[in-house]
Amino acid sequence: MPHAWYVTFGVQKSGLLPKRRSPRVTRTFETEIEAKNFARAKFNEGLVVYAGTLNPYLPKQLIPSSTIPLWLEGLQEREAEELEDAQEKENNADGGA
Repeated sequence: MPHAWYVTFGVQKSGLLPKRRSPRVTRTFETEIEAKNFARAKFNEGLVVYAGTLNPYLPKQLIPSSTIPLWLEGLQEREAEELEDAQEKENNADGGA
């Protein structure tokens, strides 16, 4: 599966290099969940994080740093819903036996 998502985050200047062209690093991921998990880790470190989809992936998504918390929150909500659905299916299967 080709990489469809990217996460860009600001890196802190270490002062080791005389001039740095860009104080940002970008990593690519196959799935949105992988991208969100990585973005959450960088965001929790206090770094400025941007994310989005790579061409030709559709629908095109750009997540600016100002909406990263909302994007990350969406993952937690979806994971909670999936867990609730799985528990409900398990309960229904046990009740029907």
